[in-house]
Formats: sequence, structure tokens, C-alpha cells
Amino acid sequence: MAGPIAVPPPPPGAPQQSSTTQRTSDVIGLFRSSKCFKMDASDTLVTSLDFDDSGEFVLAACDDDSLQIYNAKEGKHVKKVQSQKFGAHLARFTHHPSSIIYASTKVNDEIRYLSTHDNQFLRYFRGHTAPVTCLAVCPGSDTFLSCSLDDTVRLWDFKSPSPQGRLNLLKPHLAAYDPSASVVAIASNVTHTVLLYDLRNYDKPPFATFDVRSYLPQQTVNSGKLDWTRLEFSNDGKSLLLGTNSSAGHLLLDAFEGTLRAHCVRSQAPTHLRATPEMRSEHRGQGDVCFSSDGRYVIGGSGGNHDAIVWDTHGQVEIETKQLKPLCGLPCKSKAALVEWNPRYNMCVTADREVIFWVPDEHVGLKPP
Repeated sequence: MAGPIAVPPPPPGAPQQSSTTQRTSDVIGLFRSSKCFKMDASDTLVTSLDFDDSGEFVLAACDDDSLQIYNAKEGKHVKKVQSQKFGAHLARFTHHPSSIIYASTKVNDEIRYLSTHDNQFLRYFRGHTAPVTCLAVCPGSDTFLSCSLDDTVRLWDFKSPSPQGRLNLLKPHLAAYDPSASVVAIASNVTHTVLLYDLRNYDKPPFATFDVRSYLPQQTVNSGKLDWTRLEFSNDGKSLLLGTNSSAGHLLLDAFEGTLRAHCVRSQAPTHLRATPEMRSEHRGQGDVCFSSDGRYVIGGSGGNHDAIVWDTHGQVEIETKQLKPLCGLPCKSKAALVEWNPRYNMCVTADREVIFWVPDEHVGLKPP
């Protein structure tokens, strides 16, 4: 999606747009918060965000065991779904906007398949014996992957309660499909590796293994405290974003060779999601960084209490350190502990204790990082 993409009609009170389609590169530094949705309780944390395939709806999972659905085009809250008995985390749309999957945080470690139209469960995916750390829906079929602290990765079909495949790996924390849905990347922060599998030969050994230990701060590697928070392919499949909670920032890797293209650096401490007594550390958020829909930009939390920052992957990378400095900052009213970009429209969403919609405002100047 390298060309122009649509800009949704602005929510009430949002800046007016001069055109219906704009290139991300023309407006990336002009994004401003246009709508803020607060949670029912001031101490509720949002732990995951997801857009449906159409880009019309946003799904947020919260640590008060609720699932919140918003209309991104109209700037409205649509529905609240409670999952009080089992909790809710890593909520993802299926390819139908009225059905979702999410991981349990209490009682057991099942994955639940829910129709939000009538709040009826369609299926339970049973098998994991420890918390699920990642859910990734396949872009090309009705299947998905789950990673778990039980040292397994499982491949599921929405039509069956039993896994279609299983990998036994040491702490497979994150997984991501490439845009063609033919390659799967699986990352383990314990082994400091990213493994690439051919989805057609899921049960065979990985065809590539990237050891990223040398790209990480040595003191962080030695301490064993580094968390990897996001794994995502760019839309052209050429780059792989590995989000971390390191103060050094995030890793932009060549998706074919595994070499370091750039270190997306930030000057402050990481914007990791705070864990509450009710939310164990393994249920923390999905990460404060993502690609823009055209794959050129990386958007993430600044590490401070406010502001988001943008990196241009086409920008100048320092030769010796491979550091890529932020292109600009985006002023935010609260911490951007979660960041998600709309796949169809020029807008994004950030969250922490509230959900904030962002759209371009052509009447403001660029803010330095």
C-alpha cells in the first residue's frame, strides 16, 4: 500500500481534511489526537488494540476484564463486552468484524472465539497449559497462531477446537505472518532468536534463524530483563520490526537476511505497560510500536508520560551505530503504551488508560522529536 490511502470522515470536533486520499508521507508529522475515550474506572488499563480488516472498527482489551469496540470512521464507542470470569487479553478480530478471539487471563489458558453480535461463544480453543503471550490471525485464511509460556506455538483453524499443528520451542513469545501469508516469524527473547517457517511446511525446521543478540545492549542481554513487545512485517515483506522495552529502542531487521537495518532509538525510558496486582507480568500489553500502513514509518511511544514519535525507515541511518533518530514527535495527552495503525485509513490509535484516535491536522506545524 505505497500509494494514497483513504482518510476517514473526521469524528465530531476533529480537524477537517482537504482531500479524501492522502499519502502517509504527506501527513505523517501532522497527526493529532482527535477523540479520547476514557474507561469506566480511572485505573483501568488497555492491554491490546486491533483493527478489523476493513479498518472501520477498533477492538480494545482491558484489565478490568472488558472488551471495548469502537467505530473508527464515526469516532464512536459501539459496544462493551464483559469477560469477568475468564478475563480478556490479546483480543483480535477474525476476518468477520462481528467475531473475535482473545486469550484468557484467569481460571485457565483457553482461547475464546466470540460472536460480538449476540455475545455467544462460538468455540473454545483448548490445549495451552500456561498463559498465551501472542495471537496472530493469518491474513490469507481462517487460521491463527498462538504462542504460550508452555513452550509451544499452535496453529489453529477457526472451524476446529483442536490445533492443526504444534511447535515445541523454548519460550516462543511472539509470532507474525508475512503479508503473503506464506511465512511465519516466531521470536523468543530468552534465546534472542527469530525463527522463520514456511507455513506450507509448518512441521519442518525453520528455513532461517536470526540471532539478534549482538544488536541488543550487552548489559540488558546479561541481565536477562529484556522484553520483546512486538513482532511485525512491513507490508512489502522486506522488513521485520522487533519492538523491545529497552531504552535503546526497537530493532528494524532485514526480513530476508536478519541483518540490522536500523536501531529506532528514543531518548527516554521504555513505554511499557504497567502491571497491576490483578494482571500478571505475562499479560502485559502488546507493545508501543508498529508500522504505518505503507510500511515506511515506525510509530511508537516516546518513553515519557506523553507524546508519540515517528521514525522514517527511509531516513539517514548512522553508519557505525546503525541508529535511526526520530523524524518528529506527535503531542499526546497521555502515555502511548499501545500503538496500532489503521490498515485502510490514514489514522492510528494509541492507548493506556484511555483510547485515543489520531488523524492528520493540516493546520499545525511539525513538532520536533
